[in-house]
Amino acid sequence: MTVPDVTVVVAVYNTLPYLTACLDSLVGQSLAQQPGRMEVVAVDDGSTDGGGELLDEYAARHPGLFRVVHQANSGGPAAPTNRALDLARGRYVLFLGADDWLGEEALERLVAAADAWGSDVVVPKQVGVNGRLVPQGIFHADAESVRFTDSALAWALADTKLFRLDLIRRHGLRRDETLKVFSDQPFTLEACLRARKVSVLASYDCYHLVLREDRGNVTERAGVLDRLRGIAALQQVAAGLAEPGGELDAIRARSFAWDVPRLLADGFLLLDGAEQGRVCAEVARLVERFGAREVYDRLPVAVRLRLELAAAGRPEALRDQIRYEAAHGEPPAVRDGRRHYAGYPAFRDARLGLPDELFLLREEPPAVAAVPLNLAQQLWRGLVPEQLRRGLRRHSVWRRLADSVNGGRG
Repeated sequence: MTVPDVTVVVAVYNTLPYLTACLDSLVGQSLAQQPGRMEVVAVDDGSTDGGGELLDEYAARHPGLFRVVHQANSGGPAAPTNRALDLARGRYVLFLGADDWLGEEALERLVAAADAWGSDVVVPKQVGVNGRLVPQGIFHADAESVRFTDSALAWALADTKLFRLDLIRRHGLRRDETLKVFSDQPFTLEACLRARKVSVLASYDCYHLVLREDRGNVTERAGVLDRLRGIAALQQVAAGLAEPGGELDAIRARSFAWDVPRLLADGFLLLDGAEQGRVCAEVARLVERFGAREVYDRLPVAVRLRLELAAAGRPEALRDQIRYEAAHGEPPAVRDGRRHYAGYPAFRDARLGLPDELFLLREEPPAVAAVPLNLAQQLWRGLVPEQLRRGLRRHSVWRRLADSVNGGRG
């Protein structure tokens, strides 16, 4: 039997009407016009919207291209993805979301690049659809070989890539079926850390990531605690396989600069008190277990502050910080001697006892942003007379401070 060049794995659960565009993009692949070079393994994970029947229709219309498996709903994408992976026969495998779609030449270009470069993993150029945000840092140019230390690879850990199937089978890589969300990220990270070569194909829009209008994407509807468990699984892989130093720090920084802090933003305010407490406890475990403080120098002050307030089990102070950021944005810089600090209300608040280092600005701010510590504290506390505040307002040197203190209202 001829071995296909690539197997496309599609896990399907209630993704109509987006599934049609996904399947059409596979039928329309330039590689599909060359019999035997590609196959699609689609697993219907108990869809109730007619998606399973649609898969059967495509399989009947395109014999030899689609293999369809139906199973009871498993509760997440990991189990159907693993089942499809077990059936894969291609030299390479690409994971495609059932609500996403591929550019017409995507698979042909990816296979050609992997063969030419000897790649174990190829990161395809990804673009967002319907407002889906896709970090673009890694897609500035084609690259035969990238690492975590010299690229934005740490920000591209979804499994929406081309993988050499031998790499997956050799190391027994599978998605963790206990994770409701982010199960693809530990899988992808381990593959990249074990790969002989990771490459980037940035010269063609290969993969189109769709944000569903109902925000029904799995990640969008996942709970905060489920997300934190997925982040912990990712960091566990990093702790076990990444080289200490730059490689490990790049992966740590990704989670603690973005994944965790975004869960400590506006959405945190919507949780009830008990849930906020559980989130803070989970963040505390992440911070302590995976060395978040070792990469604090890479993180903005606001991010460090939210992490520490959560780790200290202070949800009320964290709520205040989130509200302050929403109302005022960045605070003024506070000068104390030769050092400059971000002048958030929590700075030197005796009730919180947070260290000054947490607020330290790594780069000296512009002169217009730096104000003496005692005056800044008085402004925070509303002790400067209104007449003086209006006078300061007329001078540009104080404008940023006034905007921060008053929420831009003068």
